[in-house]
Amino acid sequence: PKYIKKTGTPPVFQHLQFYRGRGPAGAAGNTHELPFLEIPPGIDDDRMLGYYSLMHGITVHCVDLDEHSASRGGQYEDVSLVEKYQMSDEEYNKRKGTLRDWARKEKDRDATFSLAKHAREHRELMDARRLMKEGLPLPPGFEVDASTGDVVRVQPEPESSVTSKKSEEKKDNINAPGPESVEGVEVGMRCEVSPGGRRGSVAFVGEVPEIGVGGYWVGVVFDEPVGKTDGTVRGGKRYFDAPSSNRGGFVQGKNIQVGDFPERDIFDELDSDSEDEL
Repeated sequence: PKYIKKTGTPPVFQHLQFYRGRGPAGAAGNTHELPFLEIPPGIDDDRMLGYYSLMHGITVHCVDLDEHSASRGGQYEDVSLVEKYQMSDEEYNKRKGTLRDWARKEKDRDATFSLAKHAREHRELMDARRLMKEGLPLPPGFEVDASTGDVVRVQPEPESSVTSKKSEEKKDNINAPGPESVEGVEVGMRCEVSPGGRRGSVAFVGEVPEIGVGGYWVGVVFDEPVGKTDGTVRGGKRYFDAPSSNRGGFVQGKNIQVGDFPERDIFDELDSDSEDEL
């Protein structure tokens, strides 16, 4: 009775074969093993399997002898015998809420839409979210929404806008800084330079035609090695003296602020009582 539940074959049609391995020829890659015991139907029907002293791991193979059995023809195992429902493209196109229907609506909304593009953008978004969770920089085109805290895609600026900005920047660069840009700045003054809050002393104020489009510049000797020159420009002309090649810099007046900017003491900064430091 237990085998009929497993195989669908009534006892009268069960021919049992016992293997020490994984089964008969062709099963699980086995092509050589022969059964060590066979029980045809009608033989020893009054005996339990325990009578044969079978060991653990024995494989029991049931051969269905019923010529009209569905299991014998593989109908319980061979899915190729099962008739499958097929829908025509025309009928599928009429259905609402399908993947094709969604893609069609997205295409109407955005002419550049495609399933491949959607899959690529979704993968890029998932990668950006993973980077945020790991505390790593986001790739170009993504930022964190301050209101939701989630990663969102940033729409690129129109090409015309980018070109216009570049033109404006180029126009600004063409105009050389005039004397008004360094008004109030004198040699010997303490100063702070942006970006970076770099401090130092003013060592030169005047025209430097060798830099860019020329104009008026301020020469600064920095307190720390955060500069790019020792006071000379291309061609070797010297405008001021700095202790080394990374202690001096030429700065436009708009980026410098003069006043009471004493040299920073690194030990004072280390003694900060900020609760954000241990």
